[in-house]
Amino acid sequence: MRPATLEDAPQICALLNAVDLVEVGRAETDLGSVETDLVHPEADLGRNSWLAFRGGRLVSYGLLWDDSGAERIDADHYVLPGHQDAGERLLAAIEGRAAERAGENGAARAVVHLTLNSRSTLDRRRLTARGWRTVRRYHVLTRPLTPEADPAPVPPPGLTLRSCEAEADRRRAHALVEETFAAHHDHQPRGYRQFLDDLGAGMDWSLAWIAALDGAGDVAVVLTRDDREAMAWVRNLGVRASARGKGVGGHLLRHVCAVYAARGRDTIGLGVDTENATGALGLYTSHGFGLHYAADTWEVTLPVLSPRAALPPTPA
Repeated sequence: MRPATLEDAPQICALLNAVDLVEVGRAETDLGSVETDLVHPEADLGRNSWLAFRGGRLVSYGLLWDDSGAERIDADHYVLPGHQDAGERLLAAIEGRAAERAGENGAARAVVHLTLNSRSTLDRRRLTARGWRTVRRYHVLTRPLTPEADPAPVPPPGLTLRSCEAEADRRRAHALVEETFAAHHDHQPRGYRQFLDDLGAGMDWSLAWIAALDGAGDVAVVLTRDDREAMAWVRNLGVRASARGKGVGGHLLRHVCAVYAARGRDTIGLGVDTENATGALGLYTSHGFGLHYAADTWEVTLPVLSPRAALPPTPA
C-alpha cells in the first residue's frame, strides 16, 4: 500500500471502471473526474489516499476528505471483488486516518461516511463486522433524450433563465446551492473558492442556469455537466423554499433535457436522496427518470485519535 499521486490517475480510473462493470454493468468513470479529486487543493494525498497493489496490479483505492472541519469525515473506497483482504486493510487505514483527522479538528469523535453501490464489490459483511451501518439510500436516475421528445419548453409566466458565464452569476449560483441544499442530508457548507475547487476545471458555466421570477428575484439554480462519456449529468438542482410548487423545478429539468438533446446526448442522469423532503424524487420520476442503480451511505462512529497516537512505536 502507498499514497496516490496524480500520475496514478489512469490506473485508478481503470480500477474504478472495472468496479463499474461489476456494479452497474458498464464503465462510467472518466479520467477527468479522477484527476479532479487528485488535484483538489484540500486533497493532501500523502495522508488521505491509499493504493493497494497485488503482484503489481492495483486492486483497491481509497480517498478521504474533510469538508466539515469537525467530526464528519467522508471517504471513497473501491476494491476488486477477489481482493477483500486488501480492501479491508485499506478500510482500516481510512478509519485510522479519519479518527486522527477528527482529533486534529478538535472534535470529540469521528463520524465517518462512505457511500457505496448497493451491490458494492466491497463485502458488506466486512463493514458490519467493523461497526458500520447504513444511514441513507440514494438513487442514480437516468432518462433517455431525443430532440423529438425534448423540445425547448415554454417557461411559466414571469420566469426567465440566464446562464452563469459571468463571475457575478457564478457567485450567485454558489449562494443558491448553499441555500437550497442547506437542509439536505450530508450537505456541508462550502465557501465560493471551495465550491469552484469541488467542481474542477471541467465545469462549463454555459451549462449552468439561474431562474428568476418576476417580483421574487432569483429563485432556483441548476448545474449540469457535459464532460462525462457515459451521459450528461445534473449535479445540482435547487429551488428556494418560497418558490416551490410553482413549476420552477420542472421547467428547469425540461430545459436541461432539451439543451442536452439538442447537443446530441442520448442519456442524462442525476443523483437523488430517496428521503429528500422537498419531493425531488417524485419530480424526477414524473419527468421520465428511472432507476439506474442505488447507493447507500454507510456510517461508523469512532473515538478520536491524536496524531501522536497514530504513529507506529519507535523501535528500541
